[in-house]
Amino acid sequence: MDINIKNLKEVTIVEMAGDIDASTAPKVQEKVLPLAGPGSKILLDMSKVPYTSSAGLRLLLSLYRQINGNDGKLVLVGVSEQIQDTMEVTGFLDFFIRCDSIDSGLEALEKDEE
Repeated sequence: MDINIKNLKEVTIVEMAGDIDASTAPKVQEKVLPLAGPGSKILLDMSKVPYTSSAGLRLLLSLYRQINGNDGKLVLVGVSEQIQDTMEVTGFLDFFIRCDSIDSGLEALEKDEE
């Protein structure tokens, strides 16, 4: 699992590449959850994440809860159809704002500011 974190204005962009499973979810959690501070805006680029296990889904839900609890915003970008299907079955797909590209994700975060 490769994780690249960069900041663009007020938004933290987290690019991930590789599967999120029981062996990689702790690394993702260690790097991403601390970013979810008060008022944080995080764009999670998952366009290079082909698979996530239940451990990855739990991680996404934890991230959502932490950001939501801190009055922040989270946008998922490039979520594969398979992962979206899994998220829908588990019932938390609607918790997340999803976009197809980083640009549209940034627009969604900016739009929320207005």
